[in-house]
Amino acid sequence: MLVCLLAMGTAAALANVADDRSPDGALAQLLAGVRAGIPASCSANNADRLIRIVCAGRIRVGVRSNYPQFAEQKDNQWHGYEIDLARAVAGKLSVAAEFVTVTPANRTSELGQNHIDAAIAAIGHNTQRDGQARFIRPHYYRSDTVLVGPRDLVIDGWSSIAGRTICVTVGNGSNAKLSSRGARLMLFGSPGQLLDELSSGTCSLIAQDDSFLAAYFSQPDFASRYSTKLRFAPVPWGIAVARDGSEQLGRALALIVQIFHRDGTLAEIARANHIATGFLAAQQDVWRRPECDTAAGSNQTACVLPPLDAELEPTRFAGRISDAEAWISSQTGLRLSLPMLKTVQACSLLRRGVINSLVLIAGALFATLTIALTFAALLSAHSYALRWSARLLVIVLQSMPPVMALVIASAILNRTAGYSLPALLAAVIAALGLINGANAGQAISEAITTLRAEMVVTPEETRSFFIRGIGRSAMQIESFLVNAAKGTPIASFIGTPDLLNALTDITSFSSERATTYSLLLMFYIVIVIAVVRLCAMLRSLLDRQEAWG
Repeated sequence: MLVCLLAMGTAAALANVADDRSPDGALAQLLAGVRAGIPASCSANNADRLIRIVCAGRIRVGVRSNYPQFAEQKDNQWHGYEIDLARAVAGKLSVAAEFVTVTPANRTSELGQNHIDAAIAAIGHNTQRDGQARFIRPHYYRSDTVLVGPRDLVIDGWSSIAGRTICVTVGNGSNAKLSSRGARLMLFGSPGQLLDELSSGTCSLIAQDDSFLAAYFSQPDFASRYSTKLRFAPVPWGIAVARDGSEQLGRALALIVQIFHRDGTLAEIARANHIATGFLAAQQDVWRRPECDTAAGSNQTACVLPPLDAELEPTRFAGRISDAEAWISSQTGLRLSLPMLKTVQACSLLRRGVINSLVLIAGALFATLTIALTFAALLSAHSYALRWSARLLVIVLQSMPPVMALVIASAILNRTAGYSLPALLAAVIAALGLINGANAGQAISEAITTLRAEMVVTPEETRSFFIRGIGRSAMQIESFLVNAAKGTPIASFIGTPDLLNALTDITSFSSERATTYSLLLMFYIVIVIAVVRLCAMLRSLLDRQEAWG
């Protein structure tokens, strides 16, 4: 009887594998078809990634190296849930798993550049990323984004976020939501850096996946010092492959993950790595349902999860911007990306950033010039007390780093006016004006001193004499005005929504940095050229006035 039952079970299993209507049978049939074409298909230029993987006998998997419990490299050994998942996938394909370290900023671009075959790197599947890679469904995990800070820091919902600096990783899909709530974002390359900066006090708030922080909250010391302030943006994680040339690979991976869910393989891997299994247990129930446990199950909307809706409203001219990018690429070979012009949110951030930066630059120039003339008058005064008081203040300002002056000015203004955009702008203008104005004022006073040594000045000539001193020190004044204009990006240090901060926010959810910061450089080059030109006009005016006597 036992022999009969075993025979019947074996026959049923073989029939299931042979039945291409089951995920097992469909996978076996797909792989058999791929292997049947080898080695002839290995040299084909348009060969699917799956064929190349089987031909090479390895699958290159992009993973993160510093994500506790999910993917870590210690002593040249890889550990974690995603590592074990990659090995299990490689086993199903009968190839070796080769791990390649990726970051949140490059994990999808590495696919397009053929540096990796698949990315299993804690990539949240959202609608915005669908254009960057092909995401495999079923998803293999799900997480929330959490806002974490010291226990004594009070955050009363989203209304408490505006104006606060929050440390995030580049490419995190939830960054757009934070910036839309008025948060100022400080970017880092890895979650590990966030924890270092939180511990040092540089970051008072960090935003990251709860899956990453779970390992740290399990430590009593960390849990006693920090708490979760907000939880938002639940997002499923998907294996990602290249959008082009990966149709067969994507199909094979979808079937494998489906089988892993149904058989409880993913839940077992999760338990072995001490991570939460609630989502995986629910998914196991889904994929055991008859309507889902089929070869077509991954295409059934009732079986798979939708990506997180992270689409940003496009601008009216987004299509023309995309066409321009494509034209430039075809004509020059350069990959130009202008995400700041494609969505309403990014464009709004850009517009506010430009306006605030222009206000800062104009204010810093005016403050520098005004303070320079004031210091020049004080340093050239006949009163000994005024001269030495001004000289002492100049020495203090010259010894003070600009960032320290900014922090002091910000603290004073915020204490009296509270957080507001005008207060932040005033703090930056005051700091830059004082430091550069003190130096420029000293240059003017030294020019006046040399003029006094060259001639005797009557009281009636004092005003003309002061103007001549300004003309003689014009080059130094110009250099300090240029420094004031170039120094305005330090406004981002205290969270002022200037152009640098706006572009940083845009970069945080677009993951595009090269073009973005090149535009920032061009902006300040134009500003410096304009300042130099303005100074040249003023010098010409002073020269004409001196010539007229």
